[in-house]
Amino acid sequence: MSAISLRHVTKAWGATNAVDDVSFDVRAGSLVVLLGPSGCGKSTTLRLIAGLESLTSGVILIGGDDVTNLPPAERHISMVFQSYALFPHLSVLENIVFGLRVRRVPAVERKARLARVATLLGLELLLDRKPSQLSGGQQQRVALGRAIIAEKPVCLMDEPLSNLDAQLRAEMRREIRALQQKLGMTMLYVTHDQTEAMTMADQVILLENGRVAQDATPAALYARPASVFAARFIGTPPMNVLPLMDGPAGAVLEGTEGPTVLEGKGAGLLLGVRPEDVTLGGTGGIAARVVSAEYLGADSLVVCGVGQTLVTARVPGGIDVVAGAEIRLGWSPAVVHVFDATTGRRHDDAAATATATRRAR
Repeated sequence: MSAISLRHVTKAWGATNAVDDVSFDVRAGSLVVLLGPSGCGKSTTLRLIAGLESLTSGVILIGGDDVTNLPPAERHISMVFQSYALFPHLSVLENIVFGLRVRRVPAVERKARLARVATLLGLELLLDRKPSQLSGGQQQRVALGRAIIAEKPVCLMDEPLSNLDAQLRAEMRREIRALQQKLGMTMLYVTHDQTEAMTMADQVILLENGRVAQDATPAALYARPASVFAARFIGTPPMNVLPLMDGPAGAVLEGTEGPTVLEGKGAGLLLGVRPEDVTLGGTGGIAARVVSAEYLGADSLVVCGVGQTLVTARVPGGIDVVAGAEIRLGWSPAVVHVFDATTGRRHDDAAATATATRRAR
């Protein structure tokens, strides 16, 4: 059963569609991430679901009920905001139970729910503190506790970790995912951070310019991107996307005379290969010149010039190459992605060839 369903949802401001004909389903008990760059419509979509913005057109269902025209209080949701939205003059305890007091939940039940949530989030010793006396991670737990104590079937989270440092973000994303799985919550989570999306989500909905670019599992999004946008947004460093042209025996990289990298014509196509799939050295392969080499500890990034473009290789450990060195690049045909140069969409009719991609030895 779908906990949340959007059907052709559009939100327009004047002539601009911030959300443009968006449709997707969120399965009950799953953690789904709305992912995309700034301005893609992800937070607006979340606000439409929450009832904080009105739709221009479309339908929103929560728990199978049409909530399109209902106020936020009647949508049976809880929400965690980017700013946490804690009352500075209230204690942790008062912040957590604030919503229950407003809804006039009996004191006995408030106390029981508070005890469960405080234990679950490790807040028992912090209940008398004010938000100013808490760390960023502790404030995040309080905001999460306020959402959990409401016991709503759906929890919406709007970039909840963006104010934390890198180490604390890693800790909190593990905690949020573990908590979501333990409670069986349905969670819709907005972020621009692909690491949060890939490590936490059951399903990722990638947005581009207000539209759904791809709706898939993290593994499928990485392994089979539907477009150049999806291919380059997921993965660090981004996928190499190389223009092709026709060669004497098949497609070759633009600006080179070969070897052949794709069977058939190359004009109008783009070849994609992830940096971690590019190998250096060996026999055959594609001639390249090293532009730079960056040692990162566990691996190194080697940027090479090939024809009229740059190719990044991500190789394990350190590597002894210098700028200007002539090397050979290779990759397996099995890891190649092909896209239409005009539309940017995935092109499945082309077949990669091993002619130019002999693995380094």
